[in-house]
Amino acid sequence: MAQRLVLRRLLSLTPRTLHPQGQQTLPGFLAPRALPTPHSRSFGTSGACRSTFNVQDGNDFQDRVVNNPKPVVVDFHAQWCGPCKILGPRLEKMVAKQEGKVLMAKVDIDDHTDLAIEYEVSAVPTVLAMKNGDVVDKFVGIKDEDQLEAFLKKLIGA
Repeated sequence: MAQRLVLRRLLSLTPRTLHPQGQQTLPGFLAPRALPTPHSRSFGTSGACRSTFNVQDGNDFQDRVVNNPKPVVVDFHAQWCGPCKILGPRLEKMVAKQEGKVLMAKVDIDDHTDLAIEYEVSAVPTVLAMKNGDVVDKFVGIKDEDQLEAFLKKLIGA
């Protein structure tokens, strides 16, 4: 209660200015500050987060996957797909172990049907291995860690 009273007195003592549009503003030290946007946060991320990204649209796919000089693993998945929920984290972990030699793009087929059709995805999960914009390998379904490791090593040529 006392804080509210102090704030009320402070506001009544400070001069307010009017904008030409008729909106009142508070002096600089009391003016509301813009809240940071979610994209402006700065905090550390793990290797898995840096090497894995969600595709936003067709142009994003073109820029970050097709035109990428690094090999990219493309995980076509769906929110409702049980095997996708098992394969996705497993694949992210294996890509993170490669320490930046390969990237992983996640494509939700419900949001990006056009990409799924273009790359002939008929079942999920479907994983493509892309190098220099070309599909060089592919698998459908779930794989264990040894199979994923072999798939990635083949892609990066190790």
